Amino acid sequence: MASRRLLSFADALELLGIDSPRIAALDRALGGALNLATGGASGTLVGVLSERGRIVGLGRDAVRSAGRRLGRAESRAERTEVLRAAHAAIVVVAWFEALDEADLPFSLNDVELSWQEQRAIVGATAEAGLVRTLLTTSVPYPAPHEDFLKELAVWYDLLALRFIEFVSGLAQWERITETQRQAFRSTLTRALTPDAVAQYQALYAQLALAAPEFAFWVAGNEHRATRAEVRLALDGIGALLTATARGLTAPVDAAAALARSYEAALDHAVLDTATAPEGITVPSLRAMYLDPDFRVASPHGQSGPAEESWWEQIDVRQDLTRYLAGALTSAASAEAPLLVLGQPGAGKSVLTRVLAARLPAAGFLPVRVPLRDVRAEDELQDQIEQAIRTATGERTTWPELVRAARGSTPVLLLDGFDELLQTTGVHHTDFLERVARFQQREAEQGRPVLALVTSRTTVADRARYPDGMVTLRLEPFRPEQIRRWLTIWNDANAPTLRPLAWETVSRHAELASQPLLLTMLALYDATEGGLDRGDGEPLAVTELYEELLSSFARREVGKTTRGGVPDHETGERVERELQRLSLVAFAMVNRRRQWVSASELTDDLTALLGRQAAGTSGFRTPMDPGEVALGRFFFVQRAQSIRDGQTLSTYEFLHATFGEYLVIRLALRLLTDTLTPRPSLSLGESRIDDDLAYALLSYASLATRQMLRFARGLVRPMDATERERLAARLVRVLHEHESRTADQHLAYCPKAIRTASRHGIYGSNLVLMIVVLTGRTTAAELFPERADPVGSWHRRCMLWRSSMDEQHWTDFALALAPRRHWDPDGDRALEISLREGEVLAPDPVDLNWLYRYPEGYGGDGWQRAYWDEVWHKMSLAGSTNDSVVRHALDPVFRNLGPAVTTFVTESGAPATSSAHDLLRLLLEDISMLPDAELAALYDRVVLGVGRLPFRFPRLDRAVDVLLTARDRDRGRLPAAVLGRIDRLVEHNLLGTLLAHDDSEDSSMDHLTRLRWVIERHYPGLSST
Repeated sequence: MASRRLLSFADALELLGIDSPRIAALDRALGGALNLATGGASGTLVGVLSERGRIVGLGRDAVRSAGRRLGRAESRAERTEVLRAAHAAIVVVAWFEALDEADLPFSLNDVELSWQEQRAIVGATAEAGLVRTLLTTSVPYPAPHEDFLKELAVWYDLLALRFIEFVSGLAQWERITETQRQAFRSTLTRALTPDAVAQYQALYAQLALAAPEFAFWVAGNEHRATRAEVRLALDGIGALLTATARGLTAPVDAAAALARSYEAALDHAVLDTATAPEGITVPSLRAMYLDPDFRVASPHGQSGPAEESWWEQIDVRQDLTRYLAGALTSAASAEAPLLVLGQPGAGKSVLTRVLAARLPAAGFLPVRVPLRDVRAEDELQDQIEQAIRTATGERTTWPELVRAARGSTPVLLLDGFDELLQTTGVHHTDFLERVARFQQREAEQGRPVLALVTSRTTVADRARYPDGMVTLRLEPFRPEQIRRWLTIWNDANAPTLRPLAWETVSRHAELASQPLLLTMLALYDATEGGLDRGDGEPLAVTELYEELLSSFARREVGKTTRGGVPDHETGERVERELQRLSLVAFAMVNRRRQWVSASELTDDLTALLGRQAAGTSGFRTPMDPGEVALGRFFFVQRAQSIRDGQTLSTYEFLHATFGEYLVIRLALRLLTDTLTPRPSLSLGESRIDDDLAYALLSYASLATRQMLRFARGLVRPMDATERERLAARLVRVLHEHESRTADQHLAYCPKAIRTASRHGIYGSNLVLMIVVLTGRTTAAELFPERADPVGSWHRRCMLWRSSMDEQHWTDFALALAPRRHWDPDGDRALEISLREGEVLAPDPVDLNWLYRYPEGYGGDGWQRAYWDEVWHKMSLAGSTNDSVVRHALDPVFRNLGPAVTTFVTESGAPATSSAHDLLRLLLEDISMLPDAELAALYDRVVLGVGRLPFRFPRLDRAVDVLLTARDRDRGRLPAAVLGRIDRLVEHNLLGTLLAHDDSEDSSMDHLTRLRWVIERHYPGLSST
């Protein structure tokens, strides 16, 4: 937890109404220990122990008086300070009471120091640290997102260890036996902490009766009890917090106007009624907003909240109302903001609107600041004042507003931090830190402020986090929430619309789990009736996306034409709208992010479509092409901020899959356009026009995200003949692309990458679409004019890999499954298909295929001397994956180097390397191999080891592996195999050893080790 302003134990007692004379008397008895936090004299632990009864008594009195003191609090902030003091008191009192009740081998009343001991221990860190820790409030403080009892137990354990260290240096320690010392240590390290925690919980329960806040602060198992419940519009938070604000008065002036403005928002429709089709009733926020599930935790350092893996370790909770009540009454919340994260359409902005409406005016002053509508370059205080004027029509300063709140704590609801980041780049990465500094300044001025900031999850890693910040992520709807939402929707629209059933919506859970997308599905079903066809069969995913996007585009076209054009022209206009949206999707995908700025989009559309007349709307500034393409679509979210008087905008699809579907949709149309016949006057074969396809499909792989799934869905309804015809056309495009030298769309440059990379990415996308169209293809079909199609495939893969980043290459590689085989003519062949199911181990490599021998070749094996070059080349490229594999194989190359390129054949079976077979003997569970297969494995190893060069310095290692395995498996090996192993050793190896006995060649020193290996497995053989 972040450090907080310290509060002395004496200050805590005084805040809780204990008489000053009693506090002063205790302080004198403790030698000034109560004033440690303010620089007073240094008290001793002996003094503390002798006065522990008075400390406990005053602490108990303080706890009992907490309720009366809270009744006199004049502001929310003062109440929080009193509660903090009460908590500090019970933490200390609980430990003393547990210590008093502990079964110790001596009485604490007998603890005393001799004059020499006092001299030795004055200023000692152990005693001073223990006294300071006990009597100041630098103690754990509960937070509604943490398991506080665990933290408290750790703190009590630390106290116990310090106490043991202190006591072990006293005279009493020498007077007790070793058995008593062990019992003392055991009591303090095992029993004291659980007892102190139990005492603390009992005192905490007493405080919770006087102060409801204490019930909010401990994040125990209470939220699990609400798992089956679905709560509406933070219903209940007002009642919870009103109970904590007794005696506080309602705000006046601008503060009261703000409260009225926010409360009225609850009765507004959850969706702009102008967006809803005619005849549909959209329920209000009060009726429709469902409290989302959430996860909450404190980030450590600057990593975490933007990553899904970080959140997976944190439990999902369903008690948002109770959690927010705890966060808004916690002292820690005045020191750093609460960052609320979620996907587009998850309900972040709506949460701020509902919270602003629900907070009780007596006790809290919500100030909602939509960051998209204030000047981005202004200071935070100026932005707050702009938002106040927008909400109330009144001009007021921040200090005036706080005074008008009459003791209520301001709660800043800063909505849309991600919009600042996306539209202004790096200019606001310190925004969260600036919010925390603002909170610190306000606390120093006696005006503590709470702050909640919303942002999309995907940009959370672009901000710097202040110390003490807590992050909360909104979770998708669970089935119970979707059902409740459908009930509310159906009730609001009965009997006008037929009910939208759970069985229908559940088929599209990917979209229905986000509140705004669920609304979109409901609107589509209400206007088109398309979610349930009536035959019990759900729409295919691609059919649903096509219908959704087309229906909304058709509605927008209808608003401009008002039914004044023929149906065929309406269809053409809808198609143009979808194509523009597809270019928007490409703008995001090709930049490898999920959003695009308005200026970037305008540049793209201008580069691809040319400059068009800007649209106008009354006296407004003419709209740029980006606004024309996106401004009116429900499923596109626009982020904006105002900087230097200019409105900066970015766009993002409510769900990334909309953009991915549109990319594949347009890609298929562009590739299908290559089938368009050339003019009949053209002589010979002319080049296929794929310029626009190349421009759009040469920046990002189509194998990423969900695009491959959409491609398969869009291709499936095509006629088989049409698929084959298009695939053949794309093979020709792939061939012509090899000699491409021109780019007809030079101005289109969404991302700066090498020309060679663009060629590689485009080629890989063509191959991917060919495989999608055909289901499977071969290297010979892809490269029909090449003498070695398999080699061409290998070289293309090298190009593709160098063209992509690691993630894109991984996605592409995992999308395909290769199968190496021989064609009917006996030539090696390679089949490529789409991978199905989980990633499994690839088929074993048959070295006959690799080195172009016939299938099942049983002739002599072969050997290559370049194993060391293979090893070196692996180190030269040095990619992460290659280096990891090389790291694992370094011992193989070092100890079995020539065996890597020594190959052994077996008639009717795959060829293998000697290193491969030796590793199988070492690593595999040989008991699982049939006897015949085990014998064949040994025969291959014998042949391979016999071919290893005698000058290889680690020859002894290969021989030792073989002979050690032979000893292990002797009972299963046929006599013939054992005989071949003996002949290898006795004739080949030993004979060569004897021939080199008189050699003075120092390079043959390794033969001594080989002799030792043979001697170990064949005792006495070398001497004979």
